[in-house]
Amino acid sequence: MQLAIVVNEGPYTHQASDTAYHFTKAALEKGHGITRVFFYHDGVNNGTRLTVPPQDDRNLQKLWSELGEKHGLDMVVCIAAAQRRGILDADEARRHGKDASNIAAGFRISGLGQLIEAGIEADRLVVFGD
Repeated sequence: MQLAIVVNEGPYTHQASDTAYHFTKAALEKGHGITRVFFYHDGVNNGTRLTVPPQDDRNLQKLWSELGEKHGLDMVVCIAAAQRRGILDADEARRHGKDASNIAAGFRISGLGQLIEAGIEADRLVVFGD
């Protein structure tokens, strides 16, 4: 089965990001395909490379990046939600006159069209968070 995943909550404000990560990992281990993981609303905060959680806490950004690299996941951060929260890739940073980018490895910034496309291509669209 092909699944598309939507993560609407940040990594440390709600259980949704943890649950989405573990669901995605389990689905891949069971042989399901992941069309795309789309991070929307506060979920875009999973894609910043500047988080520094305490040593005894989980690092969801790192976990997502490692899972994405291992399985070749297409992990898309919504451009509008990311810009509102100060998450930029190199192109967007230049376009807006900022001196740095902070998108994490394995994530890319794109628009809502990527969410629509994933929903069309997947057998199921699974949403985590409000």
